[in-house]
Amino acid sequence: MTVHFSAIRRERLEFFFGLVLFLSISSFTNAQTYRVQGTVYDSRTKESLIGVRVAVKDNRSSGAVSDEKGNYMLTLPKGRYTLQIDYIGYEGKEIEVTLSKDLRQDVELKQSAIGLKEIIVSGERADANVSSPLTGVERMEIEKINKLPVLLGERDIIKTIQLTPGVQGAGEGSAGFYVRGGSVDQNMILLDNVPLYNASHMMGFFSTFNSDVLREITLYKGSMPSQYGERLASVLDVQQRTGDNQDYHVSGGIGLISSKLNVEGPIQKGKSSFLVGARRTYADAVARMSGSKDAENACLYFYDLNAKVHFGLSDRDQLTFSGYLGKDKMALKDAAEINWGNMFGNLKWNRVINDKWNSGTSVFYNRYNYYFGMEMGMEMQGKAEIKDYGVRQEFIFQPDKASLWKLGISSTFHDIGPGDYKINAEQQNSLNLHHRYSSENAVYASNEIKLSDRLEVIYGLRLSAFMAMGDGEYYDLDEEKNVTDSIWYKPGKIVKAYVNLEPRLSAAYKLNSVSSVKAAYARTAQNMHLLTYTAQGTPFDRWTSSSNNIKPQVADQFSIGYFRNFSGNTYEFSVETYYKAMQNQIDYKDNADFQAYNVVETELLYGKGRAYGLELTLKKKAGRLTGWIGYTLSKSEKKIDGINEDKWYNAYQDRTHDLSVVGVYELNRKWTLSAAWVYYTGNAITYPSGKYRINGKDVMYYAERNGYRMPDYHRLDLGATCLLKKTSKFESELAFSLYNAYGRENAYMIRFRTNGDDTSKTTAYQYSLFRFVPSITWNFKF
Repeated sequence: MTVHFSAIRRERLEFFFGLVLFLSISSFTNAQTYRVQGTVYDSRTKESLIGVRVAVKDNRSSGAVSDEKGNYMLTLPKGRYTLQIDYIGYEGKEIEVTLSKDLRQDVELKQSAIGLKEIIVSGERADANVSSPLTGVERMEIEKINKLPVLLGERDIIKTIQLTPGVQGAGEGSAGFYVRGGSVDQNMILLDNVPLYNASHMMGFFSTFNSDVLREITLYKGSMPSQYGERLASVLDVQQRTGDNQDYHVSGGIGLISSKLNVEGPIQKGKSSFLVGARRTYADAVARMSGSKDAENACLYFYDLNAKVHFGLSDRDQLTFSGYLGKDKMALKDAAEINWGNMFGNLKWNRVINDKWNSGTSVFYNRYNYYFGMEMGMEMQGKAEIKDYGVRQEFIFQPDKASLWKLGISSTFHDIGPGDYKINAEQQNSLNLHHRYSSENAVYASNEIKLSDRLEVIYGLRLSAFMAMGDGEYYDLDEEKNVTDSIWYKPGKIVKAYVNLEPRLSAAYKLNSVSSVKAAYARTAQNMHLLTYTAQGTPFDRWTSSSNNIKPQVADQFSIGYFRNFSGNTYEFSVETYYKAMQNQIDYKDNADFQAYNVVETELLYGKGRAYGLELTLKKKAGRLTGWIGYTLSKSEKKIDGINEDKWYNAYQDRTHDLSVVGVYELNRKWTLSAAWVYYTGNAITYPSGKYRINGKDVMYYAERNGYRMPDYHRLDLGATCLLKKTSKFESELAFSLYNAYGRENAYMIRFRTNGDDTSKTTAYQYSLFRFVPSITWNFKF
């Protein structure tokens, strides 16, 4: 018998490969996974909730956390599951789902009945101090801000931010702040993603932010994500909340010099809502009622108006309009008037394209302007303004739970009117400074990815392109800053273009479940510059843009830190160090002519800067006593040829030491006490080193730039909140505060005069602003 071995081998091979194929298909079928994803909302306000934990019951390791838009996503094998949703201040929830295909499951959470305590909505995970790859980020809780001591009864988020490490106030009576050695103009301040050029009221005593209408406040002072740019030092991202689309509410407060009122409710119940907040001061009216003769002809007030309208067009589409209008006025009848203000409108369309892609499209208009007029012997008027027109498109792509992409493009057209002046208006003697037009554009991409259980990284790239444009006159300068030629550019003609590549990288490596090491690098570029000759800054400082003579400022920042949580995330500790190298830093030359209106470049010099420091933070986040201690040791310097004999000198924002101690104590269900103590080294400043006489007049002699110091600053503020009543329909409280409790006379400015008794001597005079400033405010909500 003949046996065909080749046929047997072929049949066995066919059977073997068939078995392998069958097992592979079975394995694939059994391992097939599906996505369940959706958005987590507040059931009452319909606002998305950030940082909500969504997990599979009895398997907490299979979970996700909702992102900045409230979206979550889980990838699970085919089967039936119970999703467990937990969030601080809200009732827990369980949802049964069956996965045989990709599924969308939105979640609505109800606020829990927690007695007299306010609900704290935090935009981060409980262990974010350790796990988040971002460094140098401060997220402020509105509820905690409202408990802190305040000046003249007005809650102020910028004053609160100044109590955190690495952030320093520009001085008493100023809403400006310095971040990691940067100047005031190196901070990008955003309200609903629209930039504000001046975020102050009453010459800096108050900020433009009404805390009652705010939802989220985030300060990026380290490695800012790629979607942010246009400033060197930091981004303060402030978001207004959305109105309640179920019920109507009215809230507000009445204080000694200011009051506010907020109204919100549904337009179409469950689908659309509105929120309007108004605030106004009346210090001048109070002074007049007191019988003060000095106040009879005076006018001093500010007002602002916030608005937000939200429409749920469909399950996938949302349309939001937000706006702001604010104005300050200071006037003395028949003598002088000063006013300034901001306004903007922003329209945004959010769309869920599919299970992986989201889209956000926005357009905005923004204007900042100021005016002054005097009628004392000589009539003089002046005004200036900045107008922005912008558009932005962003896509969010989440291919899986371990990776999140952000891709976008933005474009802003700037119109800077530096000033129009009239002297003796009847004779029409006028000076109209040339407008500066420019286009600022960017494309960016970033990816947040979890590479392992220990390592999480955010990397990104931003490409910015700035174009200085006509219509206007531009100047050529020689090495001595003298004008050699001028050219008039037609509208739309590009004068000079600057392109900057801005890489961003930050990473967190978890040493264990309670500690991590983080490192970051960021390059940033800035094309809008504030020219000021005072340390504190004023609403009338001059903004200008990059040109053929003024180059973009560029910074490279490196940071590294150690982060640790204790006692179940009740305590947070961090130590972080940074170094920032800056190019094309701007300063006025010695003996600058501040009246060089159209050719301001002739008075400017350029060089490099550096800032470095160490930041320590200890926070207590839970319990009856909460608060933090923050300390910063830092240095900020500039080196510009032509200033200080071409040597390094202190930047005016340089402060060696900065210490803040903040505490909030819940005494009982009715009373909450708070205190804040601050200390910092005095600002660097230029004082006269001597004097000489010319033609019988004393002339001060100045040597080293910023070679002296203002006196050290320290202050204690105390506060108390008394809850008068709280029911499901009405609540009210009294807020007491004492600013500068021990009456320290901190130096606001120091001036030098020749001694009247002995002309060979010079006397220094210190001016202070506040001692013992009490306030009381009644807040209500129904």
